[in-house]
Amino acid sequence: MYVSVRECFPLAIFGGIKSGLDAMGIDAVELEYFRDHTVYSVDSAQGEKASLADGAAIDAFAAKCAALNVRVSALLLHNNFAANDLDAELRWVISAVRAAAAIGTNAMRIDAYMTTEQEWPLKKRVSRFAECMNRVLDATTDLPVEMGIENHGLQGNEPDFIDTVLNSVNHPRLGIAVDTANFYWYGYPLSRVHKIIEYYAPRVKHTHVKNINFPEDQREIQRQIGWGYDTYVSPLRQGDLDMRRLISALRRAGYTGDLCIENEALNHFDPPGRRAALIDDAVYLQELLGER
Repeated sequence: MYVSVRECFPLAIFGGIKSGLDAMGIDAVELEYFRDHTVYSVDSAQGEKASLADGAAIDAFAAKCAALNVRVSALLLHNNFAANDLDAELRWVISAVRAAAAIGTNAMRIDAYMTTEQEWPLKKRVSRFAECMNRVLDATTDLPVEMGIENHGLQGNEPDFIDTVLNSVNHPRLGIAVDTANFYWYGYPLSRVHKIIEYYAPRVKHTHVKNINFPEDQREIQRQIGWGYDTYVSPLRQGDLDMRRLISALRRAGYTGDLCIENEALNHFDPPGRRAALIDDAVYLQELLGER
């Protein structure tokens, strides 16, 4: 395992991806893949985009990453498998898989969110999601990119939805992109969150790592979805989730991918504090990875 970070954080806090990675002492970043087949340029200080739309553009981007010693740990998609033009949506997802493979990235985050997730019954949602994933997998059989459905939003934090989709598709390249705090955000008691993540550890393909520090009397009860999140979301070292325990579970399951920092507590700090918090998140994860 190794440490990475979502690109929005070094861009916002350090003014650029490469400068942020250097400050944090890491070399890996997750990049969002946009609808126009672009990602943020790894050497930009202004948030410029780099195209991944064709072979020449991909080669140029890969060469820049190599020259800067930056590796792309994963591509992140904000897909919607309830889109009106589903064929176009799937062509875009498939293009992302091909782009990831071409730049040497072996993981991709699939969004569990669907615009119909509060309207369609579970069976219909699962059927549509599984159909879409099967189509993407069938179109990319020659590629090594693994895809993780993030436990994001409402249905993404329902184990019944995740399990039924994964079991229906039953493909070794499909698993979960586990967000360590989202099950806790959803309202599950702390002890159940640890058990859920340990249960999914063998199927983890990618991660988002963040933490929450709820008041003690709120930790082991079922809370309302999203209760207190903006107030209590915290840097990794300060939260309730036992990162040492979760990393150990991933290690036992044979996971070798990234631990991708997603610190959503930065608004609690002034600018120097935000920089210090991101740097400490990286230091903390590296400390835990160094333990045996």
